[in-house]
Amino acid sequence: MTTRGELKARIEALITAFEASQRVEPAARDELIEDLAAWQAERIPEYGRLQRHGAWPPALPTDVFRFRRIAAHPKTDDLRVFLSSGTTSSERSVHAYGDLALYDAAARASARHMLFPDVEKMRLVILAPHEDEAPSSSLEYMLARFADWFGTQCTWVWRDGALDLELLTEVLRQAEASKEAVAVLGTSFAFVHVEDGLGDRRFELAPGSRVMQTGGYKGRSREVDPEVLLDAIAARLGVGTPRIINEFGATELSSQMYETTLRDDIGGALGPRRLWVPPWVRATPVDPDTLQPVHGETVGILRIDDTANLDSVCCIQTADLARRLDDGIVVLGRAPGAPPRGCSLAADQALGAQ
Repeated sequence: MTTRGELKARIEALITAFEASQRVEPAARDELIEDLAAWQAERIPEYGRLQRHGAWPPALPTDVFRFRRIAAHPKTDDLRVFLSSGTTSSERSVHAYGDLALYDAAARASARHMLFPDVEKMRLVILAPHEDEAPSSSLEYMLARFADWFGTQCTWVWRDGALDLELLTEVLRQAEASKEAVAVLGTSFAFVHVEDGLGDRRFELAPGSRVMQTGGYKGRSREVDPEVLLDAIAARLGVGTPRIINEFGATELSSQMYETTLRDDIGGALGPRRLWVPPWVRATPVDPDTLQPVHGETVGILRIDDTANLDSVCCIQTADLARRLDDGIVVLGRAPGAPPRGCSLAADQALGAQ
């Protein structure tokens, strides 16, 4: 019988091979997904209830994480528990970890490849709460690791629940004067606060600077069209739009996807804006009713099979609209209205609803 230790070693081997610039065969990833799903179905009742349809293991809808603790280990073995940023506790997804080694390995490998491919370390400016202020946030946990892994110096400008605009201005002016490249990392709603609060203050950050934005709004600020916000950030910071990239992550996942344009720009061959999928992850638009893969560039709802999700469920079904584009994925936002029929039926099945 397959053990947790054996599965963890296989996952680590995929990530390590990628970091060593070795090709990760999709067949090896897919076989690992099958074995993970079988192991998890035996240990997680909600996942074990799902019926298989088609060639792939069933995927657990993200909504189930809002109603049940989804974990292959007992609660007493929890090392860290992340909560989504819902507006009320009843709306928050819960992801319990007995071990953060795979999360760390996946986050470090992806960010090194997509966000810091050309530098070992650089100055970081973070427009989000520190991990100490938001210990239940997977994003804040990841950004704190970035400070350790990739930062020569790190300034957190979101303090006590608010963005410190004067500190942000001071840090960016210092970077301008020193001609030191910086990475500005933050949530979309934080960048909207920057636009609302800085008035006519503009910056010309040094060549090599970059911006990572992530997350939605969830009622925290006015919403801004992504293209409008992209242009506004570029004009505010003096950073070309190819070097402003979106990070796609979720509380229910342990891996992240990044837009490709920064890496394309560094390589001198700019392609369309799309999300890169790590080779230990399978990201697939599926039919909203059948939950089976759609063909070509047809829009579906995004299924993500994340092998780094060892202690919860590897096969995750989101309600985000998405389509394939070249070698990546474009996410088009949440499906409007009620949850897609396939997600609703799968959630009922997982929760034991009649």
